[in-house]
Amino acid sequence: MSIRVLVTDGMDAGAMEKLRLDGFDVVEQFYEPDLLGTALRDFDIVVIRSATKIKEPQIDAAKGSQLKLIIRAGVGVDNIAVKYAEAAGIQVKNTPRASSNAVAELAIALLFACARNLSIAGHTMREEKWEKKAYSKGFELQGKTIGVVGYGRIGRLIGDKAQALGMNVLSTVHRNKPEGCECDTMHFVSMDELMAQSDIIALSAPAGDKPLVDAESLAKMKDGVVIINTSRGSNIDEAALLDALNSGKVKAAGLDVWLSEKEPNWALASHPAVACAPHIGAGTKEAQKRIGAELVDIIEHFA
Repeated sequence: MSIRVLVTDGMDAGAMEKLRLDGFDVVEQFYEPDLLGTALRDFDIVVIRSATKIKEPQIDAAKGSQLKLIIRAGVGVDNIAVKYAEAAGIQVKNTPRASSNAVAELAIALLFACARNLSIAGHTMREEKWEKKAYSKGFELQGKTIGVVGYGRIGRLIGDKAQALGMNVLSTVHRNKPEGCECDTMHFVSMDELMAQSDIIALSAPAGDKPLVDAESLAKMKDGVVIINTSRGSNIDEAALLDALNSGKVKAAGLDVWLSEKEPNWALASHPAVACAPHIGAGTKEAQKRIGAELVDIIEHFA
C-alpha cells in the first residue's frame, strides 16, 4: 500500500510530480478546520503552509490513525501544536532554509518602498494625480542603522543585504551568538540599545508571548523610526503601531504579515505611510522550487 500524502495549501508542481513518480499517493485538497482532523486520519503525511492550522482539536481527531508526519512548507510552525502532536506520536518538520532569501529580499523591498514613499506615490499615480512635491521627501538607506530583531537565517540575510547597501546593522542575542557576523558594520547589542539607536527596525523573530513592537517598546525608539515586519503578525501590536504612525513617532512601516489573515487590519494596511503585502514573503518561483525539493527530501527520508 502506497504512502498517502495530503497537500492542503499548494505545493510546487514539479515536487508533486516527483512524489507521484516515486509511488506516493498525493492528494491536493484544502479542508476547513472542523473537517481537517477527521480527514487527516486517512493520510500518513500532511503538508501545510500558513493557511492551514493543525492545533489540539485536529490532532485529537487524528490521534491513533495512520498520520505520522506533519510538514510545514516554510519556516514558522506556530500554526501547529508541535509538542501536542509529538506527544501523540506525530512528527513535525519544516523547511527552514528554502525560503530565507526570498523573505529577506522582500524585507529590503519593503524598506525601499518606505524610504521613497513608493506605495502611496504609486497609488496616487493610478488615481491620475501628479504628487511629485509631496513624495520627493524620501531618505537614503546608505549610512542608516537597521536593528534586526532575530538574527537567524533570515535575519542574517537581511543584515548582509543591508550592509551591502552601506547600512550599519545591530542585532540582539538571546541564546548562542552566531559566529562570523560582527564587524565594523555589524554589532550585537542589548534590546534597549537596539531600540534607541536604530533608524529602522526589522522584525525577523518567531512569535513570542507578547508583541515585540508595542506602546512600551515604541516609546524607546527614535522619533521617525521605520518598522519592517516579515516575521509574524503577532510580533506587532497593530493598534499601537497605527497610533504611532498617526502621531509621526513612526515615519513608515513595511508589513507582510498580519495578526489576522482572514480580517487584516485594513486601517493599518490603507495608511499612506504603510507599504504592505498579503504575506508573500516566500512567494518567489525560486523559493517554491527549493521548498518543493526540501519537502520531497523529507518525505522520501520518512518513507
